[in-house]
Amino acid sequence: MKVALGARYSTGNHRDALIEDQLRLCCLRAEKQGWTVVHSNTHRAICGASLLRPGLQELISDAMQGNSVLAEAMDP
Repeated sequence: MKVALGARYSTGNHRDALIEDQLRLCCLRAEKQGWTVVHSNTHRAICGASLLRPGLQELISDAMQGNSVLAEAMDP
């Protein structure tokens, strides 16, 4: 199965390394499942209330092309 990864953090007190942590966990999950990662979509310090975030739009596009979507929820 082909998967596109999604990782983000909001405008709060998050750090850029959170993106890398999320992608690392997603890659580990994909590898464990035997899935192929085709794309990684990220959005940093952009409010989650907007659906117009570029990274989210890319993730939606990946899904529309038939790829599954994988994201790791790291929010408290």
